[in-house]
Amino acid sequence: MRVIRAASAALLSAAVVVTVAPAALAGDNDQDITSFGFSVSPETVAPGGTVTLKSDGCAVPSVTVTSGVFDTVTLNEGRSGNATVDVDAKAGAQYEITFDCKGERGTATLTITQGGTGGNTTGHDEGTPSGAHKGVKAGYGTATAAGADTDGLGVAEVVTGVLLIVGALGAAVVLTRRRATDGRA
Repeated sequence: MRVIRAASAALLSAAVVVTVAPAALAGDNDQDITSFGFSVSPETVAPGGTVTLKSDGCAVPSVTVTSGVFDTVTLNEGRSGNATVDVDAKAGAQYEITFDCKGERGTATLTITQGGTGGNTTGHDEGTPSGAHKGVKAGYGTATAAGADTDGLGVAEVVTGVLLIVGALGAAVVLTRRRATDGRA
């Protein structure tokens, strides 16, 4: 009887995982799948800094790149271009960059670093070597600071969670079956 209850619980949990996982995997980035490629480098820059914009695979010879944080840039025949971020860009904010290829649009996000540039356009503090990292993204708590990174769970996290749940349910079924057979002997 216990085995039937455990199996029912495992099947019900698996059904919930199968139903919820696709919704969790469908992120905001799915809307940016385009027939042409595009990128912004670096993705984080200080106010007044320069970013490189690239596009490839567009059938027309030019791609128009717009954003509220720099002037419109036209990329010709797959060549990259540069844009200078406004010096009055809000530190800590994220700005959307739109790449337009004959009406098809793709977006990328540009994050503005904290603090002024002081002539430094790399986004690093004057005392920090350019190769040094300031920290890592850790945890998935709520974002309290304005402009904080709120990407949510990625595919790797969801798949890992699903595998852990399935493993735990499998272990529960095995242990329940062992108890049931040990009780009969």
